[in-house]
Amino acid sequence: MSGIRTNAAAELLGVSPNTLRSWERRFGYPKPRRTQGGHRQYDLTELESLRRALLETHNISSAIELARQRGEGPSSPARLLDAFDHFDEGVADRILEESLAVRSVERSVEEVLLPALELAYEREGRDAERELGSRWATGWLHAARRVVAPATRPQGVLLFDSSPRLDLESLHVQALELALRRAGFRTLLLAFDLPPERIVRAIRAIDPTAFVFCGGEATLEVVGRLVYTVRQVGSAGPVFEYRESMPVTGEHGIPSLGTVPSEAVERLKAYVDSGRLEQVVVAPEVEPAARPGRVPAAANS
Repeated sequence: MSGIRTNAAAELLGVSPNTLRSWERRFGYPKPRRTQGGHRQYDLTELESLRRALLETHNISSAIELARQRGEGPSSPARLLDAFDHFDEGVADRILEESLAVRSVERSVEEVLLPALELAYEREGRDAERELGSRWATGWLHAARRVVAPATRPQGVLLFDSSPRLDLESLHVQALELALRRAGFRTLLLAFDLPPERIVRAIRAIDPTAFVFCGGEATLEVVGRLVYTVRQVGSAGPVFEYRESMPVTGEHGIPSLGTVPSEAVERLKAYVDSGRLEQVVVAPEVEPAARPGRVPAAANS
């Protein structure tokens, strides 16, 4: 996650860099991370929380105590989750608008929207709140895709999604599609369970440079059928996986695009620009935990 350097952080708070560093020594807040070069990088949520507290208290020690109690800045996963809990889509809209004022679309998705949804899916007994959040996020991502500029890259990417509707993985897949479009790729997102004969025209129309399996709920039979169809059409584009979507454990040799949209975009760009799969991380030999329905890779050899 990126941060804010000392001079910019001090300007945001209306103090000098020396004052900001003195607060760190005296109170331990705001507490910056250190880059490999030793430079301070402050978290935006801490700075925003402290700025608001200073406006209320006009006293640094009281402001820091208040900021610590609140814990989060104005455009944070916690506040977005609270909007879901109150079934308030208007507040949810404003929180993302606040985030877009200080973050890119990609960072707003990865640092606010998706973390809030992950928090929502971790809780029990909040099914209605979780569904509201999922539907709102689906609409927000769809609206964001609608305003993306036309593709600037000639390469097409075909994503096969096996996630259930209104599921956390489905939202991760939609976020990936948005990031790819914003990066200039032509994209097409299709369900995993479409009959092979129904996707041939789609493959020929988009002429994909790469295929991405995502969603995490596909069976080996479906994956094999899709790969066979792709090759029968004559496409030599490589197959990637996203967020450990392959329904096997162990070494399977399918390159991984990672677990977050920005990471996936950079790895796909590395492949497209170099033409070498070595630029993309290959899935690990042993996965930490198998998803339901997965089988060891050795069973398919």
